[in-house]
Amino acid sequence: MDWKQIKATLALRLFSWRYIPLIGFCAPRIETLNERELAVQIPLGWRTRNHLGSMYFGALAIGADLAGGLLVLDKGRRRQRKVHFAFKDVAGDFLRRPEAAVRFYCAAGETIDQMIEESLTQGQRINRPIEIIATCPSISGDEPMARFTLTLSLKAS
Repeated sequence: MDWKQIKATLALRLFSWRYIPLIGFCAPRIETLNERELAVQIPLGWRTRNHLGSMYFGALAIGADLAGGLLVLDKGRRRQRKVHFAFKDVAGDFLRRPEAAVRFYCAAGETIDQMIEESLTQGQRINRPIEIIATCPSISGDEPMARFTLTLSLKAS
């Protein structure tokens, strides 16, 4: 893990313990953060495991929310703009039981850039679906364990 990832993970943990403790309780770690994509990992442990030994649905939802939401926050920070956002709905396809740490990957950077630009131009809230892929790299590499589609609603100013 490089210094940028350590700094981003620390900022995420401080923010989450202050404003959304449930996120901090899951102990997320940022693996990748750039203009195009974001990957965050949530470990499988007593905090995130269900009675079947796989990751609990709530922890999976937190990971999907983080992967999309942190990418939006980073885009706003890079542009030095306020971006107010929420997820209007979520759909999840659960393909396999995640029985190890889960990596949540979002490559919607270009879509989010377009949404911010449209919102600035039109002065209105923009809604688009973004996709998050959940994998267990230690078990099955890049094979998806789950796919999430979240409708991102944002307004930039």
